[in-house]
Amino acid sequence: MSFREEYDGARALIEEALKKEFALPGLEEAMSYSLLAGGKRVRPVLTVKFCEAAGGRAEEAMSLGCALEMLHTYSLIHDDLPAMDNDDLRRGKPTNHKVFGECTAILAGDALQSAAFRNAAEAGLKFSRPEAGLEAVRYFAEAAGERGMCLGQYGDTTIPESERTAETLLRINDLKTGALLRAACVLGVLASKGNRDVCPDCVSAAEEYALNLGRAFQIKDDMLDAMSTDSELGKPVGSDLANGKATYMSLLGAEKCADLVREYTERAKAALRKASWAGDTSFLLELADELEKRSS
Repeated sequence: MSFREEYDGARALIEEALKKEFALPGLEEAMSYSLLAGGKRVRPVLTVKFCEAAGGRAEEAMSLGCALEMLHTYSLIHDDLPAMDNDDLRRGKPTNHKVFGECTAILAGDALQSAAFRNAAEAGLKFSRPEAGLEAVRYFAEAAGERGMCLGQYGDTTIPESERTAETLLRINDLKTGALLRAACVLGVLASKGNRDVCPDCVSAAEEYALNLGRAFQIKDDMLDAMSTDSELGKPVGSDLANGKATYMSLLGAEKCADLVREYTERAKAALRKASWAGDTSFLLELADELEKRSS
């Protein structure tokens, strides 16, 4: 099976699982609108594939992967609001608040966050080793809250653009973007650990892989915002420049950004060699390369 076939297969399973989550009109309709709006599903795919790499089965990680996608979607709904980025498009469609209004968009995000924790807790209850389930929920909460994504978003909305350096951006993005990527990878390992013995180094290797993948991912995002097109990206390009935001591109330039994306990608792949994996890691290696080359 090729990398693309394997990725699309995992993504299709995740899409089917997500479609079953919210079917009622009203609030659930607003939640489902953004949750099913497309996207690469990188985070849940990582959760599934790290579970398999650690010796587990895809179905053992599916609920945790879906929980992460709900959490990610809630963050996007809130990120697009007028109080934050004030974006009109997300994944080629009008943003949630443009369709349902700001109040419903806020509530849809809040409800997706709650549903995410419900899914994570229910997943843990199915493990034969409940301590791994508790560890997964704790890691999930830390990635989402005041030590993770929310802290990164706080920094992004409060630190003046004139005071930002490349190092400042790195600290913000390690939290805002990187925290959920780290959770995606680690939760996959914990999903396997919930039912079998796993090499103790797998969690730290997954964290290091995700840290570097997240850095490469965000720098590439900044490059695409400056160099891609609206149709390719599924949202308006040039919004960072138009809003006067400091980015890796504005601070470092395209050539240095490309070098850093390549460097962090190689570091991510090297991290996988620091643990003994019961399964195959070739998909994870190829995924790092594919994200480096992406055009959207």
